[in-house]
Amino acid sequence: MDPKKTVIVTGFEPFGEHAVNASWVAVQELEKLGLGQIVDLHVTEVPVEYQAVQNLLPSLWKRYKPQLMVHVGVSGMATTVTLEKCGHNHGYTRLDNCHFCPESECCMEDGPDCISSVLDMDAVCKRVNSSELGVTVSVSKDAGRYLCDYTYYTSLYLGQGHSAFIHVPPLGKPYSAEELARALRAIVLEMLEQMENSTVKQHCQHGQ
Repeated sequence: MDPKKTVIVTGFEPFGEHAVNASWVAVQELEKLGLGQIVDLHVTEVPVEYQAVQNLLPSLWKRYKPQLMVHVGVSGMATTVTLEKCGHNHGYTRLDNCHFCPESECCMEDGPDCISSVLDMDAVCKRVNSSELGVTVSVSKDAGRYLCDYTYYTSLYLGQGHSAFIHVPPLGKPYSAEELARALRAIVLEMLEQMENSTVKQHCQHGQ
């Protein structure tokens, strides 16, 4: 039997117009559902603060050494559950919940402009949409240059691409917390399966 996989899923605290943050509500619902016997799931709420993200993410990667870290954020513009392909390093000018923004306006001073996830988000999207879950999934290349994008880039940088970001719409627009949690569960399990299969392929190539 495969050893247990460790997965961390995060949501964000309330900010701006989002007095209730759908991302954290959905992640808490996901925790109730679980990811099955062989997945050790840890959830945590992320403050909407640049400096808190810089402190929290390295400690999560170091403490749990997860196979995958998935960040969930809310987007007032989203009407689907949206998989983000990449995180961006520059353009952070919007003030956080502490009225702070990085002087450099970037995540990592020496980091690349953009880091992509090791996951094939198009493939994940296609598989989940074909499963008749009742929740529509789409793909995006722009996580918005605020705490969502900032968190994603930082996590991709620390985890060498073994990270994902999922934007969810506000609650009831159109999905309930339970529906969002079911969608998150299907997406994360699909991501884990894809990672496992790509590892198998790599091993096969080495053996040739």
